[in-house]
Amino acid sequence: MLEFELLHNDGRARRGRLTTPHGEIETPIFMPVGTAGAIKGLTPRDLEDAGAQICLANTYHLHLSPGEETVAHAGGLHKFMGWRRPILTDSGGFQVFSLPKLSIDEEGVRFKWKHDGREVFLSPESSMRIQQDLGADIAMAFDECVPYPATWEQADAAVDRTLRWLDRCIAAHDKPDQALFAIVQGSSFNDLRARSAKATAQRNTVGIAIGGVSVGEGHELMMQAVDAAEPHLPADKPRYLMGVGYPQDLVEGVARGIDMFDCVLPTRLARSGIVFTRRGSYRITHRQYRKDLYPLDTQCGCYACKNFSRLYIHHLVKSKELLGTTLIVHHNIAFYLDLMQMMRDAIEQDRFEAFRLGFHASYSVHDKRGDFAIDLEDDEVESHKKDFDRQSSPRKPAAVARDRAPQATPKKPAKGAPSDKPRRHDPTRKRK
Repeated sequence: MLEFELLHNDGRARRGRLTTPHGEIETPIFMPVGTAGAIKGLTPRDLEDAGAQICLANTYHLHLSPGEETVAHAGGLHKFMGWRRPILTDSGGFQVFSLPKLSIDEEGVRFKWKHDGREVFLSPESSMRIQQDLGADIAMAFDECVPYPATWEQADAAVDRTLRWLDRCIAAHDKPDQALFAIVQGSSFNDLRARSAKATAQRNTVGIAIGGVSVGEGHELMMQAVDAAEPHLPADKPRYLMGVGYPQDLVEGVARGIDMFDCVLPTRLARSGIVFTRRGSYRITHRQYRKDLYPLDTQCGCYACKNFSRLYIHHLVKSKELLGTTLIVHHNIAFYLDLMQMMRDAIEQDRFEAFRLGFHASYSVHDKRGDFAIDLEDDEVESHKKDFDRQSSPRKPAAVARDRAPQATPKKPAKGAPSDKPRRHDPTRKRK
């Protein structure tokens, strides 16, 4: 059975530990997403090397193919995947409710699988049975996730149905070595988020997730939903913000008392050549990196950064070699997990707020939501940048310099040469 221990608080930020049948998880933690039972581009050995403590798989996808019976026949999800550490399975609610031609009633959800047109039915009871057959350490309750934007009436009805379905999930779940997490809904309405959180907290589940976010509402409304729900969540249970997200979302989620996160972004964007670093994100396929001998991130010591240059990975991606994507995926996952380690360290040392300000002062990224803004004067920004740069990481930059081959160590760039600083990536900018 899963146990949660709250080790330290620094403001609302929490440092904890989850104990599962397949090992301990230090929180706050990011969970790489292996939707169909695999992290795209990585072997389980790579995933361990990147520092992953737990990964996520999806009930909906595994039910459709290869089927939970096949996974059970293979010895359960851990043996099926070759992953020895903890696994969480999503209930499939998020994926199901994004499908077209969906039929929802009190019993469950009916839809047609796009691959062969067969009708599929999922209910709270069938979701529990599938997840128990898969054998994950953590199972998620089956919920109704409304799209954004939704009306208050739609969100209110979804909150009520999610609670009724939660009661059915609790009644159907009887696997003692598997933990069940409930899910808070409420869309972008503060009163509904608070009501859902209060009612969910009264149910007997091991953990509680905040769902129905990262559906197009943007960072501000996402954090508003967390702020409305978090005060009503039990302090002695782990808190999981589902499907989130960008690095700045993780930092702000931890600042609001969240313990667990998952998202496809570090792997999905890697397949487009996008690299996450402590200075923001950039696209490796840009021409300025075709002769750049620096690693993907000069402050990272992951396998990709210790052994390969931007020049080489630029070449691989432009040549459509799978290794290029694999190396970026490995680095992006390592970056996310290092970021979580840095936050755990900051909470333990009661300096999380300084870390948060330093991160935002240093991290420059343009996306569809625009820059994440912090209200600081220019001299304060520079001060927080320096503090952030001095903070240690599990993968120290010195290890990068020590392990790199001498011929790959760059000289000081000449005027007009490619810079060590990554070029800002703007996903809204149209490619020429």
